[in-house]
Amino acid sequence: MSPNTEQNTDQNTAGLSGAALPAVRPEVVAEVVAALSPRLQKRLDGAAAKLAGRPVSREGDDWRIDVDEDVRLVLHAPGGVIRTAADVRCGCLLAPACLHRAAAVTAAPLADPATEEPEESEPSEPSEPSEPSGAGESGASERESSGSGTPGTPGTEAGTAAGPPATGRPADEPVSASPAPASPVPAPLTPAEAAAAERLHASAAAALAAGVSGAGGVLQAELLRAAHQARLSGLHRPAAAAVAVATRLRAARTGEPDHRLADLTAALRELLDLATALCSPAAGALAPAVLAGLRGTARQAYQEAGGLRLYGLFAEPVLTATHAGVLSWAVDASGRLSTVAEVTPHTDAATAAPQALAAGGRAVRLGDTMLSHREFTRAGLSVQGATRSASGRLGAGAKVRAVRAAGAGWTDEPLARLWAEPLEAQIARALAWGALPYDSRPAGGDLLFLDVTLAGTATHGDTAAPQLLARCQGLTVALRPAHDHPGLAHRANLALLASRPGLRLRVIGRLERAARPELRLLAVGPAAPAHPSGGDVTQGGHEVQGGHEVQGGHEAQSGDVTQSGDVTLALAADRAGRVNLGLERLQRADLPAGAGPDDAPAAVPGSLPASLPELLLDLPGPSGTGSTAVEAPVHLLTRRVEQAVTGGRRALGPAASGAARDSAAGEGRHLRAAGLATAAQLLDGLRASATDQGRDVFGRIVGDDHRAFTAAWLAASCYGEELATALCAAAWSPPDGR
Repeated sequence: MSPNTEQNTDQNTAGLSGAALPAVRPEVVAEVVAALSPRLQKRLDGAAAKLAGRPVSREGDDWRIDVDEDVRLVLHAPGGVIRTAADVRCGCLLAPACLHRAAAVTAAPLADPATEEPEESEPSEPSEPSEPSGAGESGASERESSGSGTPGTPGTEAGTAAGPPATGRPADEPVSASPAPASPVPAPLTPAEAAAAERLHASAAAALAAGVSGAGGVLQAELLRAAHQARLSGLHRPAAAAVAVATRLRAARTGEPDHRLADLTAALRELLDLATALCSPAAGALAPAVLAGLRGTARQAYQEAGGLRLYGLFAEPVLTATHAGVLSWAVDASGRLSTVAEVTPHTDAATAAPQALAAGGRAVRLGDTMLSHREFTRAGLSVQGATRSASGRLGAGAKVRAVRAAGAGWTDEPLARLWAEPLEAQIARALAWGALPYDSRPAGGDLLFLDVTLAGTATHGDTAAPQLLARCQGLTVALRPAHDHPGLAHRANLALLASRPGLRLRVIGRLERAARPELRLLAVGPAAPAHPSGGDVTQGGHEVQGGHEVQGGHEAQSGDVTQSGDVTLALAADRAGRVNLGLERLQRADLPAGAGPDDAPAAVPGSLPASLPELLLDLPGPSGTGSTAVEAPVHLLTRRVEQAVTGGRRALGPAASGAARDSAAGEGRHLRAAGLATAAQLLDGLRASATDQGRDVFGRIVGDDHRAFTAAWLAASCYGEELATALCAAAWSPPDGR
């Protein structure tokens, strides 16, 4: 807002927080903190904590903080982003090299420069912002601009490679008389890129060795300075990973509610993995496609897609530490998934959830259509001049034209083919999707499309809290909310569904990687009606194929509900057979007649008992042979990996407690007894590298570059990641090999 316009003044008398301050560019933080003297740098963390108790007021584009009676900080942030160090002004005598300016930028949330650019307008110059740094727990939050792929063929989208290309020519490839036009080959690693990668590796190693407790404002600023250098040299993917680590370190140190140690561990692993690959002596010999994947891109280009006939599928709220909005999913006539987003920054966590819900009522930004995102999920669009990024995001350029068209039900083509993909193929696709680079992930690669039967609530897995369970092709699946924010409708909807065991549903969810089948629900609809096919007969409204009863196209397994009439949702006609669980609330009238929290489950024909003892005995173990199998003690390795992230190198080194040292040998024996000899060896190597520190003649520890410790931690972390993926795949395997 310019000074000439009417200014709105907002007061926050409860004191400022990272959410109340404007976002700041990473390079601004690095520059302001670097201007401090070594003496003031030691006081930075304490000053930032003290500043958090001061009131903040906003007038237009200026945020004002009264440090004391004589000193006022002014943060000038056009568009809600502090873009230069000169935008941070302080009235004290030490300014601009004062502690107040550094404390303010340390407390402010980090801005991603890529998200400040306008959306694409033409296919020749379109661009897509990368994921906002510090994305929260929600899968939508972390995937708001996920790509798109054809169901059943994940990661095979044109222009996207999951690995290095083959160097040889296929045997059946015809030999052309004239040479094919050469495609652009990425340049080898430059000295500037190598220097930036080395600095990133050193900064990330220092952050890991210090741990959350020791990674204060100065260390974070060095990490951001390395990220800025990497971005300038063209290493966009490592730079974004470094900003994500700094954002999550801040969330961990300030106790933000969306902080998850697993997210911070994953961010550190990705950053160190990228930096290690780029710093390797063999980096210059990498295949061009591999090197391009390590570099990443600043923004994704949009390509001409011509005419598209889109069918709305569902919508989900997007809620992160810095952004809020809605993401709508659509399917074209070929079955390919695409997304349309309406996501904007927020400066107050209290208004983030209402902002996401309100975005569902805004018009879809495609041509001149006036469809809201909620309406689009139940309707269709006919688009001319469409543009689409490699990751499936639809562009909103000036040449795009769109008119409203009829939608399709989840049981009609082309949407029905999403549920036709075999369960095993869906699980393999979702797990492979998570291993791809962010900008190469096809949209919807992590989504599962299942037909389930609700089985009531019971404890499931390691948690003592009751969870909603469902049966799917003989498996017991825990259904979890896609986002735990109380301002969204996920939790209330699942609580209502839990009151009706035996309900058959067609669902869309996001795979939760765990040692037991878990799914984060995004949308639900009535179960697909059973239709007899040639040569088959029906019993009670269900197909019978080869003497086995079938529900929704899948063979009924032990524990699934089968009865003479479908017990499913009774949605109103305007809901078009689907409910977006994060944006809309299920009503009691949407449940079958007689459903209610006071109804005994036994009163419903074919419903499952509330205690579900037979289901819990049927839970698949890691080997797929049942819950009686001994589960792999992966936690013995992963908790030490996360302990290093929290407490740093000293948490595993000589400074560790006596009890921790005594448990080391026992953990190794336990891992070897479970057949995880490699995990035991990696755990021993991690502890040895944490302890192996040089000392001077007086016995004092001599600082090193932490390379050995970082390498050992990265090896253990990557092994734990791969092992968790394998256990998840085994958990979803059909019981008894079916």
